[in-house]
Amino acid sequence: MTMELARLLWDARYLGHTINASDIETPKTNADAYAVQEAIVSLSGCSRVGYKVGSTSEEAQRHLGTNEPGAGALLQPYIYASPVEIPVVASHMPAVEGEFAFRLASDLPPRDEAYTRDEVVAAIGELAGAVEVVGTRFSGGLSGKGRLLTTADGGVNIGLALGHWVPFQGQDLRDHPVSMTINGVAKGCGTGSRALGDPLNVLHWLANHLSGRCLGLWNGAIVSTGTCTGLDAVVSGDCVRADFGALGAVEIQFRSE
Repeated sequence: MTMELARLLWDARYLGHTINASDIETPKTNADAYAVQEAIVSLSGCSRVGYKVGSTSEEAQRHLGTNEPGAGALLQPYIYASPVEIPVVASHMPAVEGEFAFRLASDLPPRDEAYTRDEVVAAIGELAGAVEVVGTRFSGGLSGKGRLLTTADGGVNIGLALGHWVPFQGQDLRDHPVSMTINGVAKGCGTGSRALGDPLNVLHWLANHLSGRCLGLWNGAIVSTGTCTGLDAVVSGDCVRADFGALGAVEIQFRSE
């Protein structure tokens, strides 16, 4: 099941189509779902440059019918520097989320002992605003897919656009505002607290989650920490701008794949 589903999902991402969830054997556990995701990374032949974390807001968890976050590997071809043009496939039902990203300055390898929050925070080198573009390779959109299919599908990542990196100096992001506009029209908005109460909590969760899977984070790894603005649908031709205040803005122009 693992390799068959991985190949179907990677082909759907790479070639730009969808598959029917009813036609595949659904992963039964988190371990099964992450095994599919790891197989996709291997099949892609792409470098893993970090991770995205999703389902970090109560709204997103309700939407997926879960009570926990989920991680997805970030692949090098799908990382962009703002301003940027990003291709999208309409059937993947793309949407955007404004969130914070960290880039590590030291390793957090797997180990038996859980990482403390202070240890994880000490490993951060830089901070940036980011827009994650999400969309599912399963037909019918995200609704009703649940945690396991979402995890298997790479955390439904389409791409990650990054703003300007600045040194991380202990900035408190809990009340830091983020706002999204599409074609100049105001859309979702929120603060860092929307992501597990604090984006630093998300990074702490991820470090221990990966350690428990005998994986880890490394110097230079990028981590996006989950939506602060909610989910706003986009189509080819849309111009998106996420405003991060003192951290600047992230801008994307979408086009057809």
